Amino acid sequence: MKQLDTGTDELLCRVEEGVATVTLNRPEKRNALSNTLTPALRQILLVLEADSAVRCVVLTGAGTAFCAGGDVSGMSSSGNASDGNASPPSDEERIRELQHRQETLTLRLHELAKPTIAALPGPAAGAGFAIALACDIRVAAQEAFVTTAYGNIGLSGDYGASWLLTQLVGISKAKELFFTSARVDAATCLALGIVNAVVPRSALDDHVRALAGTIANGPPVAIRYMKENLNRAVDNDLKHCLAHEADRLVRSAKTADHREAVRAFLDKRPPTFEGR
Repeated sequence: MKQLDTGTDELLCRVEEGVATVTLNRPEKRNALSNTLTPALRQILLVLEADSAVRCVVLTGAGTAFCAGGDVSGMSSSGNASDGNASPPSDEERIRELQHRQETLTLRLHELAKPTIAALPGPAAGAGFAIALACDIRVAAQEAFVTTAYGNIGLSGDYGASWLLTQLVGISKAKELFFTSARVDAATCLALGIVNAVVPRSALDDHVRALAGTIANGPPVAIRYMKENLNRAVDNDLKHCLAHEADRLVRSAKTADHREAVRAFLDKRPPTFEGR
């Protein structure tokens, strides 16, 4: 096992057997995002994407929560001048800054060239819910719940939550969950398709480790192309997707992993993939 330096104790990262586990580590704040944690998360995603030893990324939270979203205690000063002499940023500047922060976090996570799993030991709210939604797969402990939460603090939503949630549950249900900020328990999340599995809290780590291990032992190039194909299917028509699938299949057929898989099938043995 290798520990990676994230630059802060608010974010932990370890890599073991091809699986990187990234832990939001502010349990006393229910892992709410901060001006230290969030930049570190953005940066570690780039590091993990570039690391050929990492084949799957697990994102989770320390303690009893996944992520409570933005730290509400720091919101009262939003938009204020940074010092006594500087003027506050304009609305246009604040919009551009938020767009950049969103694109370098949830969009980066959604498009990461490696499979991602969100492991929810407890609540995911607001932007924390959006981060979980940006992952490819979600596994929740029985005690977990999710909530858009934005209405509770008089905000409309950010970090792609409206788009990501609508893809999973449809527009009518997404509107209900946004308008009401309802808490959705783990069993209901499973029924709605928000999470892929619900397990006892004591079994969460083992379940996610086994799932991530299965993915990490698969053919990395082909899986990367699979993720591209599936993400593209959300935004494009069938003809466009067929063209992209054809391109990626021809490319994956040229990999050493494909040749190894064919040999292993003929030899009646498990394949060993090297990501090339």
